[in-house]
Amino acid sequence: MIIGIDDTDSNEGMCTTYLGALLLEELQEYGNIEALPLLVRLNPTIPYKTRGNAAVALKVKTDCPERVIAHVTSRIEELSRMECEKTNPGVVFIRENDYERLKPVLMSFLEEAVKDVIEIKKAKELISELGIISKGFKNGRGLIGALAACGAMLNPEKWDFTFEHLAYRQKEKWGTPREVDKESFFEADRETYPGTWDTVDLKNRLVVCVPHSGDPVLFGIRGENPEIVTKAASLIRAEPVERFAVYRTNQGTDMHLLQARSIAEIRDMHSYRLEGTISAAPKTLEGGHVIFAVRDRQGAEIDCAAFEPTKNFRLLIRKLVPGDRVLLSGSVTSGTLNIEKIEIKSLAPICREENPECPECGKHMKSAGKGQGFRCKKCGTHSLSKVMFETDRNLETGLYEVPPCARRHLAKPLAREKRRDIRLYPAR
Repeated sequence: MIIGIDDTDSNEGMCTTYLGALLLEELQEYGNIEALPLLVRLNPTIPYKTRGNAAVALKVKTDCPERVIAHVTSRIEELSRMECEKTNPGVVFIRENDYERLKPVLMSFLEEAVKDVIEIKKAKELISELGIISKGFKNGRGLIGALAACGAMLNPEKWDFTFEHLAYRQKEKWGTPREVDKESFFEADRETYPGTWDTVDLKNRLVVCVPHSGDPVLFGIRGENPEIVTKAASLIRAEPVERFAVYRTNQGTDMHLLQARSIAEIRDMHSYRLEGTISAAPKTLEGGHVIFAVRDRQGAEIDCAAFEPTKNFRLLIRKLVPGDRVLLSGSVTSGTLNIEKIEIKSLAPICREENPECPECGKHMKSAGKGQGFRCKKCGTHSLSKVMFETDRNLETGLYEVPPCARRHLAKPLAREKRRDIRLYPAR
């Protein structure tokens, strides 16, 4: 059977992936684990998420399904942070003889859960209509992610995937500062990039794969295959690890992005690719956020933002001018598109006036008097007017990304881009 679980954590602690790692070991008492566990990130703009909006799925071969159901349900009741208002766990169980029947409908549900907004009522109605074994706790919102994770497990060939090696702390360490050798993360990055990414942020000299909340995760290494993330994890020097798990994930895939044909169709709590022209020059607001406007072919406009956490990425954004053609990727909240990546497709020319150069000596001429043009005193040459020169923009067309310290889980890093038709920035 396939088991989908979601919403067991809180902003203060616990982690649904930790419960998944625990069950990977415990369920071997009842059968065999048949595949790598899945970590599925859902719509990143949902306001009632806890932290990373992730669900997990496990696949187990067992002769005692009822005992598996009882054990999993018991562990969710025991470990979930039920005291948190936002924590509303859900678990679903898909039996093997239902795989083919449920495969297409749950794949569709997965895509909707990653790209759109789903109400709890819809998940519960679907469970009832399809006869799926489930249990929701409190308002049962976790049933949404649990169903989506099962959809991913049922359709492994239909979505792009990456991997993450998650190491977990010993329980007595939870809530205390993590003891890690920061330099070892930079060493691991040097050894395994671009097979791994978002381990560190080189430009800002930050370790980004170590969380700061009170959850059980010690660190998480993301990459292209299980071998490379495991290699990187083996290079980390840190406090003792209680357990670890390698998850197959949809992280770093851009699975959340919808193609926006026009600004008119853009809605809050959704993520898009949007092509348009810069219509208002970037301005820096209090707090360091950089805002500018983009216009589509129909003349509609939307504000776009590089918020302060994007750090050096804002230097790039400040170089944009009206007339530049761009393709933006990002999520929309309160009518503003929060940029994750930007492809600069073409640059508008910026021209300035200068006094003409003397064709004889090459020096700039001086004004010969009001309405009399320009003259080189040395050579006696004359010109009637100033000349226009195109200014060097100090900017190139290409695809740029926010730094790792500001990257969202689902955003596809340039390390994974295989495009040959465009330059990728920043170079490492």
